[in-house]
Amino acid sequence: MIARRLLKIRQYATAAKQLTVNFAAPHQAFLTGAEVTQVNLTSTEGDLGILVGHIPTVLQLKPSVISFITPKGTEKYFVSGGFAAINPDSSMNINAVEACTLQELDFDAAKTALDAAQKAAKTGTDLEKASAEVEVELLEAVLAAKKA
Repeated sequence: MIARRLLKIRQYATAAKQLTVNFAAPHQAFLTGAEVTQVNLTSTEGDLGILVGHIPTVLQLKPSVISFITPKGTEKYFVSGGFAAINPDSSMNINAVEACTLQELDFDAAKTALDAAQKAAKTGTDLEKASAEVEVELLEAVLAAKKA
């Protein structure tokens, strides 16, 4: 019974030619029903390339660049975190805490903020150190996006 159900899901997913993607943050919808060939993202499970027919799953996003690949080119966005849900029908929903295009990132400001956060991570209370460490992770990811 379960094997038939899984086979049916797999056949449904492989019938799709493209991934259908919805990508949004609380303040803005970036993609709605976009047809893409592949989505590259970084989750707590590691780096993934999502193609048509990918196994349904929910992923927690790390601060990183998400790339949407289409026959016309690649669109890249920076996300501070969030979740991605891959559905059996080869649709995908990405909900980011915050997101922007790479052109909107201010790398000079990020470098200055990173220096301050790294200093703060070495001093203060445990709570202040933990907060600074989260900020360091985010800012390092912003600076890494410059190479993307």
